[in-house]
Amino acid sequence: MMLKNFLSTEKKARKQDTIYLFCPEDRVGKLVELLKYLKINLVINDYEVPLTKEKVICHYESSRLDAEKNMHLVNATERGVWVEPLVSYLDQKNGYTEVDLLHSSYFLHQKTFTILSSKRTQIVKRILDILFSLFLIMLAFPIGVLTAILIKLESKGPIFYKQLRTGQFNSEFKVIKFRSMRQDAEKDGAKWAAKFDMRVTKVGKFIRKTRIDELPQLLNVLKGEMSLVGPRPEREIFISELEKRIPYYRFRHAVKPGITGLAQISYPYGESVEDAVWKHKYDIHYIKHHSTITDLKILIKTIKVVLFGMGQ
Repeated sequence: MMLKNFLSTEKKARKQDTIYLFCPEDRVGKLVELLKYLKINLVINDYEVPLTKEKVICHYESSRLDAEKNMHLVNATERGVWVEPLVSYLDQKNGYTEVDLLHSSYFLHQKTFTILSSKRTQIVKRILDILFSLFLIMLAFPIGVLTAILIKLESKGPIFYKQLRTGQFNSEFKVIKFRSMRQDAEKDGAKWAAKFDMRVTKVGKFIRKTRIDELPQLLNVLKGEMSLVGPRPEREIFISELEKRIPYYRFRHAVKPGITGLAQISYPYGESVEDAVWKHKYDIHYIKHHSTITDLKILIKTIKVVLFGMGQ
């Protein structure tokens, strides 16, 4: 099932892209299989074809190509042909990062990660976090009071639910949410949250759909433990397992976790490792291509979810 890019304004039928790709021979099988899944036409390692400006020219692990083959790409660049890494091309085309293609060089150009390297970007993001959080707390206070009353009337247990999550630089903190499950929800141990989770109360089902259960996390934002926008904070028990199966999974902890984020508005509720892989694709893309404008667009779409019940 194809996912909609949240930045798209309308659906457009497009012909399959043709990519002229240059890579080491031992990577051809892997790339053919992956790009077949992405429905992309491939012409691989054809050093006879003229490289012109009309063609999409990409390379993968070009540092492993011999000097003559690399010169083929250099000559194309000299003629004004746009030659770019395959992962960068797919980033722009898909709106997410294909994590199965990642290798260390993707992360070594730190200046492209402005959210990590630019003090100005970090200060602006923190100021927006504080201002928006204070505004949302005042705006949502009546909703919070009503939610607290309904939770207390429906089931025994505390109004708020606190749980250890892993944040920036792998430091743990207690995330605060309105309780949406029965008090004994984890009597048999930690479990993935599911879309149709039988542990969820009636009030919990509604506040999850509308994201009202996330509102107390504004206090985590004011404390500096979270940001309004970023990867969702996950539990260490799940992270330890996921990092064994998902490339560079802990890189998401380079930034503060968020109440909402690109993954949350682009992909349905996650309840499996496969879902975690997809969310990681969006999280890596967000960190790489962060901008204040992107944060604002994500916040606007999230507010629509809360106000109009457009949640998954």
